[in-house]
Amino acid sequence: MADGAAAQARHVAVIMDGNGRWAKRRHLPRALGHQRGVEAVRTLVRSLSETGIECLTLYAFSSENWKRPGEEVDDLMNLMRKFVKSDLPEFIANDVKLKIIGDWQGLAPDIVEMLEDALEKTSGGARTLAVALNYGSQQEIARAAGKAAAEGEITAETIAKHLDTADLPPLDLLIRTSGEVRLSNFLLWQAAYAEMIFVDTLWPDFTPEHLQNALDEFARRERRYGGR
Repeated sequence: MADGAAAQARHVAVIMDGNGRWAKRRHLPRALGHQRGVEAVRTLVRSLSETGIECLTLYAFSSENWKRPGEEVDDLMNLMRKFVKSDLPEFIANDVKLKIIGDWQGLAPDIVEMLEDALEKTSGGARTLAVALNYGSQQEIARAAGKAAAEGEITAETIAKHLDTADLPPLDLLIRTSGEVRLSNFLLWQAAYAEMIFVDTLWPDFTPEHLQNALDEFARRERRYGGR
């Protein structure tokens, strides 16, 4: 292994893309694609104990997703309700700590209440699942800069201190599924020196084996942080 390479990714983030295309290719409603996407999340979270990952951050609902048709947004919100309700006992049993990033308190009151309950009940977990809800990275940076300015000097350090992810390990690896090669306003600050892997697999077909392949690829890379 070359000097400077990191053998293990502590913090991995995933842009879960391709639910709609997965459904379209099978002549199914988009809602079924999102349902299969939730199943892929569930399977991946269950596999975390087999990896060295300390935090998995998932891009679940962006601040731009409100532009989608109302019916699809409602489907996504209902899926969120069902996922939290059904999987909370499993999170607790498997020592998974839930964290939410983004302006999630702007969601429907019943969802906010449900998430607050889940955050409290999983607060002692050793491994973190961070879910980005109503999240936009530019908005996050603006909020953090505003808080830094209110305290005094604006620097990279003071902004970083106020990011939604301030209490998480530095981002090591960012994965995007479905063949798209862009960040879509996700973790722009945190990804400054993260490794990136773009795969053609649509999110509902993404498995723990795909994740392990990405971790293996990460381990082969040399991280220089601009040094040489």
